Amino acid sequence: MVTEFLLMRFSVVLEYRVLHTILVILVYLATPMGNIFIVTVTTLDKNLHTPMYFFLRNLCVLDMCYISVTVPKACVIFLLANSVISLVGYAAQIFVFLFAGVELLFLTIMGHDHYVTICQPLHYTVIMNHHVYIHMTLSSTLCSVVFSGFHTGNTFWLSFCQSNVVHQFFCDIPFHLNLSCSDTLSNENNNFLSVVVIDGGCFVLIAMAYIHIFTTVLKLPTRGEWGKAFSTCIPNIIVLLAQPVLSM
Repeated sequence: MVTEFLLMRFSVVLEYRVLHTILVILVYLATPMGNIFIVTVTTLDKNLHTPMYFFLRNLCVLDMCYISVTVPKACVIFLLANSVISLVGYAAQIFVFLFAGVELLFLTIMGHDHYVTICQPLHYTVIMNHHVYIHMTLSSTLCSVVFSGFHTGNTFWLSFCQSNVVHQFFCDIPFHLNLSCSDTLSNENNNFLSVVVIDGGCFVLIAMAYIHIFTTVLKLPTRGEWGKAFSTCIPNIIVLLAQPVLSM
């Protein structure tokens, strides 16, 4: 039975491996610094203690945890001769990868927050009060933990008695299923169904929110009000559009 896995490098040439390590470390250092700056500013400035910036802080913290699980191990693989990752470490990477799906739930809540801000401003303090978005955060986190735990456990329930070489420098379910000697059809169906239900549902909710927002904004009498309303939505739209790119 397989008890450890071998991750792959981009190149076997030492000079290229050093270059890859430097580039990855630079990106890794820039990411926490930017996220820490955002968290610090939105925490110290009391004017930014709103639901939108509350969820933005959560996204920043999640991003730092997310990248810290994969990048240090990738640097070790690129630079040193050791490319072995234990079964526990492999499962931890997959769990965190799946748990990062809570970002999409946070973005959905942020879209709802923008909808209430623009379309129902008089009821905002009732609909999006402190207790509501705290409960939303806890519910999203709990759902993501259950989702990640289910799929991680379902994946490692399979038998692995063939190759233990993963043709990638990080751990992910599709690469993992290719190594199994068990029937993986049910796993693939579960993964596909989860993506359709969760990602598709979030996409529909976000799209509906912004359709209502754009419809309401276009009814405003002046272009200055258009710009002010759209400026509150642009950051969330940019982050939302960047998710497919960051996931590749």
